[in-house]
Amino acid sequence: MAKVGGKEGSGIIVAGLTPMQWLICAIAVIGFAFDTYEILMLQLIVRPALLELTGAVPGSPEFQMWVGRLFYVPAFAGGVFGLIGGYLTDILGRRRVLTYSILLYAFGSFFSGYSTSVEMLLFLRCCVFVGVCVEFVAATAWLAELFVESEKREKVLGYTQAFSSFGGLMVATANGLCVTYAASFPAIAGFGFQLADPHAAWRYTLMTGLIPAIPVILIRPFLPESPVWAERRAAGTLKRPSIAALFAPELRRTTLVTTLMVAMSYGAAFGAINQVAQMVPGLVTDQTQGLAAPQAAQVVQATAARVTGANEIGGMVGRVLLALLAVRIVSRQKLIRLFQIPGLIAMPIVFGVAATSNLDWLYPGMFIAGMLTVAQFSFWGNYLPRVYPVHLRGTGESFAMNIGGRLIGTLFAAVTATLAITSDRAFAPTKIALVAAGVATSVYLVGLIASYWLPEPKEATLAE
Repeated sequence: MAKVGGKEGSGIIVAGLTPMQWLICAIAVIGFAFDTYEILMLQLIVRPALLELTGAVPGSPEFQMWVGRLFYVPAFAGGVFGLIGGYLTDILGRRRVLTYSILLYAFGSFFSGYSTSVEMLLFLRCCVFVGVCVEFVAATAWLAELFVESEKREKVLGYTQAFSSFGGLMVATANGLCVTYAASFPAIAGFGFQLADPHAAWRYTLMTGLIPAIPVILIRPFLPESPVWAERRAAGTLKRPSIAALFAPELRRTTLVTTLMVAMSYGAAFGAINQVAQMVPGLVTDQTQGLAAPQAAQVVQATAARVTGANEIGGMVGRVLLALLAVRIVSRQKLIRLFQIPGLIAMPIVFGVAATSNLDWLYPGMFIAGMLTVAQFSFWGNYLPRVYPVHLRGTGESFAMNIGGRLIGTLFAAVTATLAITSDRAFAPTKIALVAAGVATSVYLVGLIASYWLPEPKEATLAE
């Protein structure tokens, strides 16, 4: 079978995947899936968690303040430490950083189920985000360097990232099961913590984040390092990475434009899509009338889980569609605009109309919003490894994803939460939907304009 690029000794086969390549793809799939799983937990559990831990009324300044903090502070921590993690990926290697990042977010998520205060929950969510932010950069660099032949690399990166949306479906399902059966689960106790509600569904949902640590611990001893990175490290030809190098004349435009566009992609997700669970109470009033508070809360949480599931199915379709189109459309500018332009039209309709008036419309609306927004995350996973050289690949990807996505993009969650403050509890779900509509439309517009300055990769092979 032919070697990539005709090079002997590369060990990378065009005609099919080796067992080791399949194993690495499997670990990457687990990482991508649980990245989304861990992040999307918050939108499902933030309302019941804050009601228990703070006692604040939804829509009040205190409640909205903590919503904003829980969405943004962990993302800020993830952005800062994720950038350091990307740098360490170039220094220490892809495999080691990938493995420990997964373990960090898995155990951080598990122990957050024991939170006795909102401050404790916030700290552990920061640990989760740090692990998630580092894992994505290490995994995409690893896969890109394993599959150096262009078409196969695009497909592998596209299809493995599609499992990110499967993670969203899993967390929606897990949350639904926890909501339904929490009362019959064993009480959460131990470690000396005293819990107000040891049967709370949100606690069990958080604790399921431990799952990805199990296969990682079992499989890690069999995983190789990135061959490209390892060969250069052994030969002494691997240059030392630096953030300053990202702003050298030949990379400055790439760094600035990708950072801005990634920020806008994340802004749509965090400023609008991830807020949908707080919009649902305004759409199920006819189902909760006459119910006691615990039963009404269960109806709201179960409905929010189903809406999130529709969004994640859309996200999965979007990622698969991106993977199919990435090998057929040469221009990266044209490729991302296929998702930006429809999104600019859809976002104000989904959040400004469906999320304020009709639950039945919200399901297909969230499918479309997820498809158009989440596909852009896969786009960046495919694009960024192609525009940075080996010694800057982790650092460059990490700067765009963590400074742009995690620090700037997730700030729109706090923007939405702040602008949605209202003293009218009944109007709170509608107001957050209207604010989300404005935020999503704005970031889509900025991203579309910036795409006209997005550099096209100069060649199909990875940058040296």
